Amino acid sequence: MKAGIGRALGVVNTLENWLIAALALALMLLAGVQIVLRLLDHGLIWLDPLLRVLVIWVALLGAVAAARSDKHISLDVVGKLLHGKALRVARVFAFGFASVMSLVMLRASLGLIELDRESATTLFGSVPAWWAELILPIAFTLLSLRFALRAFAVPVREDRVA
Repeated sequence: MKAGIGRALGVVNTLENWLIAALALALMLLAGVQIVLRLLDHGLIWLDPLLRVLVIWVALLGAVAAARSDKHISLDVVGKLLHGKALRVARVFAFGFASVMSLVMLRASLGLIELDRESATTLFGSVPAWWAELILPIAFTLLSLRFALRAFAVPVREDRVA
């Protein structure tokens, strides 16, 4: 059972990494194309909004990947001051708080998507804005789950709270 879960998580992690790499590559290539086109006094009107969407997708997927391996942004002051059981309690509190805040952001992102669906907001052309925003609840759900699991997991780095 444990091996199956570990294998499944490995597949998810690999897919996540490939998706981040593909989106980052697309972002760089499309930005380069837009720069060249602008130098030639042309440009694609829909490309700038698409690039902004790609930045958000890469950033949020990167945050999810960073949380997976304890490489997310954190304040390590408490980790330097506490040891043993006190450090474990601080980790549970910090990761629990991060998980709850991710749930708050999940709820807010669902509200944004609902608002944009109701108002029929478009991103470019006839592409609904809420399609691009779907990464928000996905990322915040994954972040919340990862932080909740990390709260009670064996620390990847002993000197780090969250």
